Amino acid sequence: MNFIVARSVFFILCCLLGAFIRPFGLEPVFGALVGAAVAAGMISIEFKVRGVPFQILAGSFLGFLSGFGVGVLLSYSLERLAFFPGENILFAVQVLLLTTLSYMGFAVGARKGEELSLRDLQVLFKDGEGPVTQKILDTSVIIDGRIADLCDTGFLEGVLILPQFILRELQSVADSSDSLKRNRGRRGLDILHRIQKISTIEVRITEEEYTHIKEVDLKLIEQALDTGAKIVTNDFNLNKVCQLRGVSVLNINELANALKPVVLPGERMKVFILKEGKDATQGVAYLDDGTMVVVDHARKYIGKTIDITVTSVLQTTAGKMIFGRYESVVEDAPAEENGSRGGQGDRRPRRRNNGGGRGARSA
Repeated sequence: MNFIVARSVFFILCCLLGAFIRPFGLEPVFGALVGAAVAAGMISIEFKVRGVPFQILAGSFLGFLSGFGVGVLLSYSLERLAFFPGENILFAVQVLLLTTLSYMGFAVGARKGEELSLRDLQVLFKDGEGPVTQKILDTSVIIDGRIADLCDTGFLEGVLILPQFILRELQSVADSSDSLKRNRGRRGLDILHRIQKISTIEVRITEEEYTHIKEVDLKLIEQALDTGAKIVTNDFNLNKVCQLRGVSVLNINELANALKPVVLPGERMKVFILKEGKDATQGVAYLDDGTMVVVDHARKYIGKTIDITVTSVLQTTAGKMIFGRYESVVEDAPAEENGSRGGQGDRRPRRRNNGGGRGARSA
């Protein structure tokens, strides 16, 4: 309702102003009609730009002012030089300069306005802080979900770029006929909605499509090269290709492996034996962060918590593996060895008195 009242007041003021000014020497009635036409044009423009993002509006306005200012300076310089023979030609050139440069500034500003951020402008007025690094999200890291937890902790901040082709791929996964893929896609959309609610994070959707490139991974790399942004992903192959192309990558899996606690050989730890291992005497346990622990001589303790000693740590591409042995094996080894020797002594076959047997048979 407030907008309707404002538009009505603006329309009436334009009509009254046109009747009072009487442009082109027109009668007051025709001047009011000219004012009404101007008001109608401005209101129609207001309806057109209603759905345009603020970044594009601000960029186009700043670009128009820049182009118009450059055009005014060039026009004034041409007038001072008196290079043109006639005033009509000079006036035509000045109008052409103002129109062309204003339009170019408006078009370039509207195009670059998508990359404009109020957060980036605030950095200019803060001492000791550099520009905010942009990060492009891959589909794998969105579906994974840990990126939202990382943003909640405050360790990841700034601008997260979501390309339109990544959002389209995520939507196609959410609309898949496969129930598993459909659930993963919907989970990714929920993760994006959760990240958008975090105050320290700005999610920016870009419209660059790179139609000359078919693969989504190559589109990500191309956009990262154009914008100087980093790619956030969990894809191992994309990580390798980015390293070859010189693109910085933030891999959530590598971060999770780096944050796992350091365990050295000889340390003691308490683990819960969950299942049997590959060997006959091995038991398998898992730490809270998912690290696998393979324990020798612990197969018979499945379902129990025991103390072990770490023997070695193996670093693989999938993460760390810890190898250990059950503590009581060392203490029980001599007893078991003596018991086994005694058992072997008891199981030795006794010699029979064959001499009596032969004598019997000979008799």
